[in-house]
Amino acid sequence: MDIQDEIHDQFSRRTFLGQSSAGLGAIALASLLNPTKLFGGSSAPGENPAVGKPHFPPKVKRVIYLFQSGAPSQLELFDYKPKLETMWGQDLPASVRNGQRLTGMSAGQSRFPLAASKYKFAQYGPGQMWLSELLPHTARIAGDLTFVRSLHTEAINHDPAVTFFQTGSQQAGRPSFGSWISYGLGSDNQNLPAFVVLLSKGRDGDQPLYAKLWSNGFLPSVHQGVVFRSGPDPVYYLNNPPGVDKTSRRRMLDYLTKLHQEQYKHVLDPEINNRMAQYEMAYRMQTSVPETLDISKEPDYIFDMYGPDSRKPGTFAANCLLARKLVEKDVKFVQLYHQGWDQHGNLPNDIKTQAKSVDQPSAALIMDLKQRGLLDDTLVIWGGEFGRGAYSQGKLTRDNYGRDHHPRAFSVWMAGAGVKKGMVYGETDDFGYNVVRDPVHVHDFQATILHLLGVDHEKLTFKSQGRRYRLTDVHGQVVKPLLA
Repeated sequence: MDIQDEIHDQFSRRTFLGQSSAGLGAIALASLLNPTKLFGGSSAPGENPAVGKPHFPPKVKRVIYLFQSGAPSQLELFDYKPKLETMWGQDLPASVRNGQRLTGMSAGQSRFPLAASKYKFAQYGPGQMWLSELLPHTARIAGDLTFVRSLHTEAINHDPAVTFFQTGSQQAGRPSFGSWISYGLGSDNQNLPAFVVLLSKGRDGDQPLYAKLWSNGFLPSVHQGVVFRSGPDPVYYLNNPPGVDKTSRRRMLDYLTKLHQEQYKHVLDPEINNRMAQYEMAYRMQTSVPETLDISKEPDYIFDMYGPDSRKPGTFAANCLLARKLVEKDVKFVQLYHQGWDQHGNLPNDIKTQAKSVDQPSAALIMDLKQRGLLDDTLVIWGGEFGRGAYSQGKLTRDNYGRDHHPRAFSVWMAGAGVKKGMVYGETDDFGYNVVRDPVHVHDFQATILHLLGVDHEKLTFKSQGRRYRLTDVHGQVVKPLLA
C-alpha cells in the first residue's frame, strides 16, 4: 500500500467513525427521548427497548414502599410478647443476649430490665395475627396483610441501616432500590419518572434523610429518584423562569439537543444523552406533574378515608394519597419516607402519637388501591431499618421507658400482588430478641421483592470499576413461602 492509499484509508476510517458516532449518538438520544418511535417501530405502550425487560413474568407491576425511618418498635406494634409482662423489671437473661453487640447509648447500663409494652394486643383476620391497640385501622385490613416477623440485619445504627435497606450496602455510593428497578425495568409512563420519592416529617428531632438513599449511584443518572415536594413547586426548577413560555422552552431544547449531539460525536460520553433525557422528561413533567399531584378533585369520602391530615400537604396521609395517584399513572416505584420513629425515651407517649399519624392512611392506601383494582398488581411495603430491644433504655416505670436499636429481629408487613394474604412468616423468641424460625435477611427481602417484579436478583447487574454489582451484592435468597 502506497502512502496515498494509507492516507485515504485513515481518512476514510476516521470519517466513518466520526459519522458513525454521530449516528449512534442520535440513535441513543432518540431512544431516551422517545423510545416508542425508535426506528419507526411499534413498541407496546410504555415499552422501552433502551432498557431491560423482566427475566420472567412479573406478579407485581408497581411498588409503594412506606419506609418508617427511625425504626418502629415491633414490640409495641406487631410482635406480642406476654413473657415480657410476667418478667417485667427483671434483667434480660444473659443466655438470650448471648454477648450480642449493643449501641453506645445502652452498652454502659448496669442493668437491662425487661419492659413489656404498655399497650394491649388482640388477634385479627383469618390468620389470627396479633396487632396492637395502637393500630385499629391496620387491624381492619389484617386479612390483606403479610407479616415478616423474622427480619434481621448487621447494621446497628440508623444511617448505615437505612442505607443498607435502600441500597444493599452500608456504605454510600451504591444505587438505590428504586434506581435498580428503573434501570432494570424502565418506565411505563414516559411523562413521569419511573422512581418518585415523597418525604413526610414526624416529630421534632427526626433522624435525617439524605439524597444518597434515592441516588442512582454508578447507574446512569436518568435512574435517580425524583423528589416530589409539597407546595406550588413540587419539583425544583421544573417551571419555566419568568419571561420564558412553553414555545421558547421547546425551541431552546431543540437547539440544545443539536449541541449535545455534536458534543457526543467527539467525546462519546453516554451521560450527555442521559442529561438530555432528563431535560426532555422535565419538559413533559411541566404538564404531567401538576395534573398528577392535583388532589382538588378527590371526593370527600377519599379524604375521610385517609384521615384529616390528607388535606395537609407534606403529611404522611397526604403523601399516601399522592402515592395512589402516582401508581394510577403507572409510576413504577414510589418511595415514601416517614420520619419520627427513633424513640430511645418516652416511647409510650411518642409511639402513640406516631402510630396515630400513620395507621389510618396506611390502611386507607390498601383499601383505596383495592377498590380501584390496583392492589392486584401493586405491592405495598411498610417497615423501618431495624427493630427495638426488649429491655428498657434508661429508667423503667410502668408508664415510661425507652428502647434502643435492635438489628437481630424485627417486623415488616406487605400487602398486594404476589404475596400470600393473612400470613405471618417467621418467629422470634419469647423476648422478641432473637429469630427462632424462618430468618429473613435484608438481602433475602430485597431478592424477594425483585423476584415479584419479574427480576432475577443475580442477573440484574451493572459493571463499575471492573466489578459487576447488584442490589443484593453477593447474597440473598428468594423467600418462596411468601409468594402467592
